[in-house]
Amino acid sequence: MSKPRILVARAVFPETLARLEQHFEVEHNQADQVWSKQDLAARLRGKAGAFTTGTERIDAEVLAACPELKVCANMAVGYNNFDVPAMTARKVLATNTPDVLTETTADFGFALLMATARRVTESEHYLRAGKWTKWSYDMFAGAEVHGSTLGILGMGRIGQGIAKRGAHGFGMDVIYHNRSRLSPDLEAACKARYVSKEELLETADHLVLVLPYSAESHHTIGAAELAQMKPTATLVNIARGGIVDDGALAAALRDRRIAAAGLDVFEGEPKVHPDLLTVPNVVLTPHIASATVQTRRAMADLAADNLIGFLVNGRPLTPLNPEVLS
Repeated sequence: MSKPRILVARAVFPETLARLEQHFEVEHNQADQVWSKQDLAARLRGKAGAFTTGTERIDAEVLAACPELKVCANMAVGYNNFDVPAMTARKVLATNTPDVLTETTADFGFALLMATARRVTESEHYLRAGKWTKWSYDMFAGAEVHGSTLGILGMGRIGQGIAKRGAHGFGMDVIYHNRSRLSPDLEAACKARYVSKEELLETADHLVLVLPYSAESHHTIGAAELAQMKPTATLVNIARGGIVDDGALAAALRDRRIAAAGLDVFEGEPKVHPDLLTVPNVVLTPHIASATVQTRRAMADLAADNLIGFLVNGRPLTPLNPEVLS
């Protein structure tokens, strides 16, 4: 009996590829080319499954060109590259990789918060440029972290991880806003207090964004929201590009209407809004919040498990639209 055919859309660990090849006829992309939508659709034709990485858009147009497709396994917890309703309508299963990256991403979120508050990137550029000739009392004096107010917008697993780090490790007063309030037990574990979005923006010394991207969350932080923040506040985005209006943020940073920002995600990435590259008070990283070897391996393994679980055993581990299984 022939093996199901799958497409691995981006480069992955060789061990992951070897494991998939035990179960499937695999077309891979170890050259790590970024395909156009048309190229992706052409390569998906005749495939039963796809291993995707968050950069490949699976929408109604692609699905119409690939009627044999049965499952797409994202090597990411976010899945805004999937049109899940369109996939569900065509009975195509969507999966993601939750849980395995929670702690690593929360670690990085706090690292980005610290680097932003303490002006690490800005001061390093100053040093590397040979401008450091003497010490002075106010040289790169940043914002206090310990004992300050940490605001979190989006309180899923990663948001809770950041809250715990802030409350338990840095004695921060943690406030949060979310679509739904946490249970009292979870609030107590995080030492977090639920507030309105308006109070969150007005009160937080450090605001961290950890909400999923959707049409409803597009530009959740724009010019109006930035105007509500303290001029001494910092903003960190480890969620998804598009949640922040990057142009409005660059203007607010340039005018010092907020103190600083740390960004791991961007609108239209890998392109970055050019104005963000001209302001000194921003820390920029290329979407690496989950980038430890151990965590990326775990993400790849879970995506592979979902493909094998569904196409071989009929039991995916982390389906996003389980209704297609019925």
